[in-house]
Amino acid sequence: MTTAQGIVTILVVVLGTMLTRFLPFLIFPEGKTPPPYITYLGTVLPYAVIGLLVVYCLKDAIYSPFHGLPELVAIGFIVILHKWKKNTLLSIGAGTLLYMVLVQTCFQ
Repeated sequence: MTTAQGIVTILVVVLGTMLTRFLPFLIFPEGKTPPPYITYLGTVLPYAVIGLLVVYCLKDAIYSPFHGLPELVAIGFIVILHKWKKNTLLSIGAGTLLYMVLVQTCFQ
């Protein structure tokens, strides 16, 4: 890639990023209420993204030597910890830490 191509690539990426960041504020200004469909998507999409991430993370679990056992232990730990403490960051961090410890020590 030449220098000119690199500069053009960076500019296109910056333009695309800026467009996706600023476009919602231009389409839906502060005083204007968004359509019901957009409000619905704002309510539903966070849960859909989390579901998608869980499916993506577990897609290869059945092919591992332990058939997803460390993943299931970590998920159970995350659910219990989140129900107990109601802290998303703590649940994700502790669950990730537990999973890494299980994979590195118990399930090699």
